Amino acid sequence: MNISFEFFPAKTAEGAEKLKEVHRRLAERSPEFFSVTFGAGGSTQAGTLTTVLDIQRAGSEAAPHLSCIGSTESELRELLLEYKSHGIRRLVALRGDLPSGMLSSGSFRYASELVSFIRRETGDHFFIEVAAYPETHPQAKSPTDDLKAFVNKVKCGANSAITQYFFNTDAFLYFRDKVKAEVDIPLIPGIMPITNYSQLARFSDACGAEIPRWIRNRLQSFGDDRDSIREFGLEVVASMCNKLVNEGVDGLHFYTMNSADATLAILDRIKP
Repeated sequence: MNISFEFFPAKTAEGAEKLKEVHRRLAERSPEFFSVTFGAGGSTQAGTLTTVLDIQRAGSEAAPHLSCIGSTESELRELLLEYKSHGIRRLVALRGDLPSGMLSSGSFRYASELVSFIRRETGDHFFIEVAAYPETHPQAKSPTDDLKAFVNKVKCGANSAITQYFFNTDAFLYFRDKVKAEVDIPLIPGIMPITNYSQLARFSDACGAEIPRWIRNRLQSFGDDRDSIREFGLEVVASMCNKLVNEGVDGLHFYTMNSADATLAILDRIKP
C-alpha cells in the first residue's frame, strides 16, 4: 500500500531541525512522497521550497503545494521553473485561500485553471496531485457542482487526487464511486490523526470536514485528559484506515502536523 505524508514549513530554526528528525522517522516507512504546504496566498512559498529541498537532500521525493490564489502568471511561471531546476517532479496544485485583506485573487480563480497552466508551461514534467472533497467543498453550490469541478480538474491534466480528511468512511466510498463513474484517477484518502480535540474542531469547522457526533461527544467527555484523547483518536483513525484498506483504496495520505508519533502509531495498527 502506498503512503505519503504532509508537512508544513517550520517557522523557526528549532522547528526546522525538529522537522528533519520527524522526516527521518517517517522516511523509514518508505513513503511514496512528502508534500509541503504553503500559507494563505502563498505566504510561506519560500519556506515551502526550503523544506522541499531539505526533504530531497535527505533522499525522499517531495511535492510542494502550489496555489494560484494571490499569484500572477509570471510568478507561477518563475516558481515552476525554480522547482523544475531542482529536479522536483511532483506538485500538489490547489486553488488556495485568499488571505484576509487581499483584494486580488491573482491570474487564476480555480485549481483547474492552474492545472491547465502547469501543463501548458511544463508539459508532462510534473505529476500533478489535486484536492478532492468527499463531504463537498464548503464553498461549493452543491455536491453535484463540486463533483463537476473535480472532474474538470482531472480533465485539465491532474494525475491523482488527495482528499480532505474525513471520519466518515461511507462518505469517501460514495464519493469514490461517483468519481470512478466519471474519470479514472487514483483517489487517495487524507488521514488526520486525532491528538487535540479543540484544534481538530477548529480545523474541521473551517474546512467542512464533519466530526461525527459520537466522536465529538467522546472527545468532549475526556476534557483535558490528553492521553485518553490520543488513545481514543488512535483507535478511531486506525479502525477507519483498516476499513479503507479493505475497500482497496489507492493509498493513504497522512496530515502529520509535523509530528511523527501519532502517524506511526496508526501505521502500526494497520493490518497488511
